[in-house]
Amino acid sequence: MPAERVARQIRIEGRVQGVGFRPFVFRLAERLGIAGWVWNQGGVVELHAEGDPLVVETFLHALRKECPPSACISGIEVVGVAEIACTDFKILMSREIECEERVLPPDQAVCSDCLSEISDPQSPRYGYAFTHCTQCGPRYTLIRGFPLDRAQTAMQSFPPCAACLREYHDPSNRRFHAQNICCPTCGPQLYFSAKEKDGLAAQDPLEASRAVIRRGGILAVKGMGGYHLLCDAVSDAAIRALRARKNRPHRPFAVMIHPKILERLPRPWTSQLEDSACPVVLVPKSLAPDLAEGVAPGLAEVGLLLPDSPLHHLLLQGFDGPLVMTSANLSGEPMLTENAHAEMALKEIADGFLHHDRAIDRPADDAVFRFIGGSFRPLRLGRGNAPRRQSLRRPLAGCLLAVGGDLKNTVALAHNDQVVISPHLGDLSSASTLEVFRQVIQDLSDLLGFAPDRIACDAHPDARSAFWAENLGLPIIKVPHHFAHASALYEEFGQTEAMLVLTFDGLGYGPDDTLWGGEALWGRPGAWQRVVSLRPFKLLGGDRASREPWRLGAAVAFDAGCSWNDGPAGAKTAVELLEKGIQVPETSSMGRLFDAAAALLGICQEQSYEGQAAMMLEALSVGGAPAVPLPLLDEAQGPLRWDWRPLIPILLDSKRSPTERGSVFHASIAQAVVDLALRYRERQGLSVVGLTGGVFQNNLLTLEIQQRAADFGIQILIPEQVPLNDAGLSFGQVVEAEAIQREKMGNRAS
Repeated sequence: MPAERVARQIRIEGRVQGVGFRPFVFRLAERLGIAGWVWNQGGVVELHAEGDPLVVETFLHALRKECPPSACISGIEVVGVAEIACTDFKILMSREIECEERVLPPDQAVCSDCLSEISDPQSPRYGYAFTHCTQCGPRYTLIRGFPLDRAQTAMQSFPPCAACLREYHDPSNRRFHAQNICCPTCGPQLYFSAKEKDGLAAQDPLEASRAVIRRGGILAVKGMGGYHLLCDAVSDAAIRALRARKNRPHRPFAVMIHPKILERLPRPWTSQLEDSACPVVLVPKSLAPDLAEGVAPGLAEVGLLLPDSPLHHLLLQGFDGPLVMTSANLSGEPMLTENAHAEMALKEIADGFLHHDRAIDRPADDAVFRFIGGSFRPLRLGRGNAPRRQSLRRPLAGCLLAVGGDLKNTVALAHNDQVVISPHLGDLSSASTLEVFRQVIQDLSDLLGFAPDRIACDAHPDARSAFWAENLGLPIIKVPHHFAHASALYEEFGQTEAMLVLTFDGLGYGPDDTLWGGEALWGRPGAWQRVVSLRPFKLLGGDRASREPWRLGAAVAFDAGCSWNDGPAGAKTAVELLEKGIQVPETSSMGRLFDAAAALLGICQEQSYEGQAAMMLEALSVGGAPAVPLPLLDEAQGPLRWDWRPLIPILLDSKRSPTERGSVFHASIAQAVVDLALRYRERQGLSVVGLTGGVFQNNLLTLEIQQRAADFGIQILIPEQVPLNDAGLSFGQVVEAEAIQREKMGNRAS
């Protein structure tokens, strides 16, 4: 009798396209003696497998256990079917169908095998800047449709040569069915241009680019997700020139380092730097290589990253030192992706341009991580880790689009139990950024195959993102800013009971039509209550107060009945206006209180970038200082209020050092949080407290809260997967909007 055989139809969902999954399945089937076929169908992989029952079971187990490192399987469906007498295993042509499950793979940093090739003089890809395989290279930035074949990407403009086709069809080659396959003969090419026609343009593009940097110039480089500006990170003159030309006087620059420098860094930082996303990682300056002070003036950390592409590895191979690598976009503008546009926009900034002729269909900036409260947490989603899929515990009906906030914008598209969060898009302050915002929303909808039937947006009446949403003619769910922050944390940690969440940030519009930012919320998504808030203070100068912290310093000193004798010239005039009872907006913002503290200490009277004052305040402060009690004021209406006024005389006490005063400020805020947690534990029996909002990017403050709370057995939750700043708002808007709608439907039903 012939040996028993079984047949299985298998459907695999998740990140399984654009990651070399079909070649992996083919090789696995060949190794085990499985017959059948595999293809991309819509956004999933389907396969038919026939063979001995035990071997088929081994095959099914290995599909999960041995899948490519870039893949992420979310589900496998196996159905027994009749044999069709397959004699071998094949990769069949992909086909497009309506599909519930599509996963957009993020760009992948170059793998070690490809790096070995570009460094090997005997390799046909020696020194080739676009060397990739099934496990690395651009994905999100060049995808044009599903299924993910070459014709559905920006690589369709580069037909593979005969040598590449041989690799493509060779099951033993790691480029077997690699849709990005190319070589110097058939693939994208580099080219160089410069303002000064002094012979550089006639050189090899890479060597000409290094020459610009060596002579102290600024180079614009087109990478996987857009243009960056590069210069020598140890040259004070080069960094001064970059700051002057880009009008970026203080904002820190990221620095690209050679991988060999990792040997000098402790394990937590090396592990994060070596992550497949190649993110920017904030590293204490004491651990970083020697850099010019102008890289991150007045701060205790510097952002480091490893080269993510063959192009950047090749640039570093010929330049023995770290390189400043900062996004080439102008202030408030999106990343540049088009060659001609970059030359025009950067003509007064860059001394040379290293272009390539492969299109970038949508930008992807660098991801950013910081060590906060004992773990690395994302401050920004970007190239390598976005689009990010985040699961919901309860599926939603239809498709919901969340458009985030106006600062640090991301958007999110939610369908069923999955939310797809875009990479960082930036600040929606210019027409070009709004156009990229619109494009990314359209791309997500087209690529994922879901058109939104409703939109969640910020509740602020002047939010640009909300204004755009209202013009689409779809139902709108307005979500208060801080409720979105709290709901994002609640959903990420799978909470089920009411909890206390502290939402500390800059400014956000509250449901009472005032400007919030130092809030304690009790409840759950769809049912948040503001139970405690920072005592309001005046935003002297309105929006200008955010850029000029001295205005905030003058306002809080006046409110506390203190004289700011050594304040800047404008402070005296400000006090005179306050004495006359001038009407100005007020806020309960903890972020603005940190700005005021920095101003009163004399370390930052004007900010050239968001968060500068608070970052400088953290940099000079230390942990373990004594805390000053902040009373809770019980007002006739509204929430309890933290009274910050006892801190002002200490901040103005010139007999103490700025470090001592800043440290007491941090300790006092931390103790106020812990005291509130203890109050709620006594009343509600809670043992878990959430911290979210941009203020909690402050590692010193977060550690102070964690350490003080641990003494009482209180666990502190801080977002780990989604940014805790406004980059996480879109995810929180999805959660909160869906909870609001469920509540409304429940009320109608009852």
